[in-house]
Amino acid sequence: MSDTTAAATADSAPAGAVIAESATPRGRRARIALRTLEVLLALFYAVASALPKLIGHESAAESFERLGWGSAGMYTIGALELAGAIALLVPVLQSVAAMALGALMVGAFIVQIAVFDGQYAATPLILIVPLALIAWARRGRNADLLSLLRRRG
Repeated sequence: MSDTTAAATADSAPAGAVIAESATPRGRRARIALRTLEVLLALFYAVASALPKLIGHESAAESFERLGWGSAGMYTIGALELAGAIALLVPVLQSVAAMALGALMVGAFIVQIAVFDGQYAATPLILIVPLALIAWARRGRNADLLSLLRRRG
């Protein structure tokens, strides 16, 4: 597609069209930036967040003991974070994964405020922003996921 055709296509797109799906150079940059964000968040959730919980690192174990959730809670949250990290890399699951991880971050924020006196409360709030962006930008894929689930069900 030539630049002229791409521009005409972008101009004729409906007002609600997502720029990340357009064929313009700006749309390509947006898609690359969004994909980079997804990969970085997936790496963060898998390595920095889930891994310490799944290997029972001392700092994670202490936090979950203080919560009263013990190792079962720690492994559960770690597994959910790892599943979310992997799902952020699967195109049809990206929006749902971002929403689920966002919900986990809301819970993490509440726990930080209620139990840990807000010591690290900013971290989950900061992470909600890019997760919300991904959920919104990839929202069109939710219909694909529903269609896939209906065919298998």
